[in-house]
Amino acid sequence: MINREDLVKIGQFKKPHGTKGEITFSFTDVIAGLTRNPLEEDSECPFLICEIDGIFVPFRIKNHRFISDSTAYIQLKNIDSDRQARMLTHKDVFYPKKYIREESGNDSLTWDYFIGFTLIDKQYGEIGRIVDVNETTINTLFIVEKGNEEILIPAAEEFIIHVDENQEELIVTLPEGLV
Repeated sequence: MINREDLVKIGQFKKPHGTKGEITFSFTDVIAGLTRNPLEEDSECPFLICEIDGIFVPFRIKNHRFISDSTAYIQLKNIDSDRQARMLTHKDVFYPKKYIREESGNDSLTWDYFIGFTLIDKQYGEIGRIVDVNETTINTLFIVEKGNEEILIPAAEEFIIHVDENQEELIVTLPEGLV
C-alpha cells in the first residue's frame, strides 16, 4: 500500500491530448530534485502516482514528449482513450520520496517533501504531523495536524534547526506566540 507520507507532489495532470489516451502533464521544479527523472527510459521508478477515490494508484509511463520546460504529453500504460485519460484530468501527480536526490545543501527540495514529518519545536516539544503545504498565500505554510485541529505554521528556513530524515522529524524554533 502506498502512503501519502511516502510521496511528494511533482505536478498535475491537465487535459487529455488527442484520442489515444495521451494527457498533458504539468510538473513542478521538484522534478529537478529527483535522482532520475521519471520520464527517462532508464528511470529507477518509471511510474507516476495519482490519488483516486482515496487510494494512491501507480501508473507506468509508456512514453512522453516535452512541449515546454514544465509540460509534457504523457502516455500511460493501459490508458488508451481520451475517455480514460479524462478520468485523470486535474489530478495531482505524486512520486515516491525515496527517489528524491540527497545532496549537501540541497536546494532542490520543496516544502512538500516534509509532508508526513512530525514538527517539533525546541521549546514547546511536538506540535503535530505535517499533513499538507499551503502555497496560496504570500508565505508558505505547513498545515500541521494536532489531534482534531489543524495549525498553520510558516514554512521558513530560518526556523529549521535540524531535519531527521530517518525519524521523519523537522526540528524548529518558532517565534514566541506562534504556537
